[in-house]
Amino acid sequence: MAAGQAPTEPFFSVVTPVYNPPAPVLEAMLASVRNQSFANWEHCLVDDGSSEPHVRKILDRASRDDSRVRVFYRESNGGIVAASNDALQRATGEFVALLDHDDELDPEALRLAHETLVADPEVDYLYTDEDLIDETGRCFNPFLKPDWSPERMRTQMYTCHLSIHRRRLALEVGGFDAAFDGSQDWDLVFKVTEKARKVAHIRQVLYHWRMVAGSTALEGIDAKPWAFAAGTRAIQAHCDRVGFPATAEHDDVLFGIYHLRPRLETRPLVSIIIPTAGRPREVWGEQRVLVSHCVQSILAKSTYDNYELICVVDHSMDPTVLAGLQAMAGERLRIVHSTQPFNFAERINLGALAASGDHLLLLNDDMEVITPDWIERLVMYSSFPGIGAVGGKLLLSDGRIQHVGVMFQQGWPGHIYRGFAREFGGYRGNTLVAGNLLAVTGACIMSSREAFESVGGFSTLFPLNYNDVDYCLKLNAEGQRVVLDPDTVLYHFESSSRASDVRPWENDLLHRRWGAWVNPDPYSSPGILPSVDLVPVQAVSAG
Repeated sequence: MAAGQAPTEPFFSVVTPVYNPPAPVLEAMLASVRNQSFANWEHCLVDDGSSEPHVRKILDRASRDDSRVRVFYRESNGGIVAASNDALQRATGEFVALLDHDDELDPEALRLAHETLVADPEVDYLYTDEDLIDETGRCFNPFLKPDWSPERMRTQMYTCHLSIHRRRLALEVGGFDAAFDGSQDWDLVFKVTEKARKVAHIRQVLYHWRMVAGSTALEGIDAKPWAFAAGTRAIQAHCDRVGFPATAEHDDVLFGIYHLRPRLETRPLVSIIIPTAGRPREVWGEQRVLVSHCVQSILAKSTYDNYELICVVDHSMDPTVLAGLQAMAGERLRIVHSTQPFNFAERINLGALAASGDHLLLLNDDMEVITPDWIERLVMYSSFPGIGAVGGKLLLSDGRIQHVGVMFQQGWPGHIYRGFAREFGGYRGNTLVAGNLLAVTGACIMSSREAFESVGGFSTLFPLNYNDVDYCLKLNAEGQRVVLDPDTVLYHFESSSRASDVRPWENDLLHRRWGAWVNPDPYSSPGILPSVDLVPVQAVSAG
């Protein structure tokens, strides 16, 4: 289609509110739309009372040169929400693509989006990867995003640019809401995705976010402090609408990072299942019976009171250790004996059979609680529909990271960032915000009983390694999400230097069952993995 020939029904309406952008920046933004390889678009621009005379000249010329460019002028400045809603109301395309007045689209952005949307007509929201562009036009610092992660969206606005909404649905949910000025785009994504049939992600950088004075891209929280307060309100409004039992809070230091504090309406019984052989190990310079130390920390630090302890013990376990556990835990404790050769999966399943709780918390015996409301946090996720399992952030005894999730590289699982400092933020904050993963470690994982039983519990085909990974993948295959909550923190007294003891047959079995499912990992990207420490997933402890 030649420039200037507008289709009667554009597939895309590119929506841009405009207010006093520098002339070269405005020209570059307009050119990035004009130069799209996909031609079936209209560009709806609403000038929000710009005072700079060059703005009208540039916009008028653009609309004269190409009838697909539709420009509207507000009589007075109403702010970005008002201007965005005006543009949305005037759009006629099946989908609206949101473009800020100082940013740029990749020339293939709309073509690739069109291919994705036509391939699956049920997609109602689409987003792409993005990068930054400086004043010289240099693109850098790409954000290679995970596929759709509802739990990450509640703690970080990660989809952002480029966002494309089905216009009908965006209008149905009310468009942009002035109550969330500064985070109006986040609020709209929440409302659209709450109703969307499907969400899609294009794993290519198709949007260039310009760093200019006064932009969040350049100045962070100092540019728009009100925007982060609005983000907190947008998260809270979303949680209230969908019934997620949490209170939203913005991080005190890190802009764009949010946390969820549990706000449970009920406190269901939680069964904490701990397989153990009752062995001692040196912890912080002292010999300690691991399971006794673990149980003591649960009893002493947990603020959640409705739980039972189920220790699945080896037949050769020292009776004095059992007596000590019983003395500590009293009526909370139930002992389940196993006479079979050690099989971690089998002992988890035995514990589940003996459990009375609505939620099953599977825990290694070499753990110590750090976060007092750790059970509340896990229940917050485990009780929410669609979530099959949730795990936490685990630290080695020296405070370095042991576990913040499992990712897959070329089909093989590994612990990301193992051995990094506790405060390390990871790639784009992925160690700081809750999010979805294909798997978390079985050293600390909670599922509702319903979710656990729906996939048959742990597979005893994996007696030592990969039983937790296999379990999480079974949940994923059933459409149930797996969550990592980094605000749930425990010590895991695993050796920081031990070698992998994964056997070749275990690798082969995992690959046969799940190789096609995990490659590529939907929550990671080949572009970031070379900088990620992928340590092989190893056997769980039964000290």
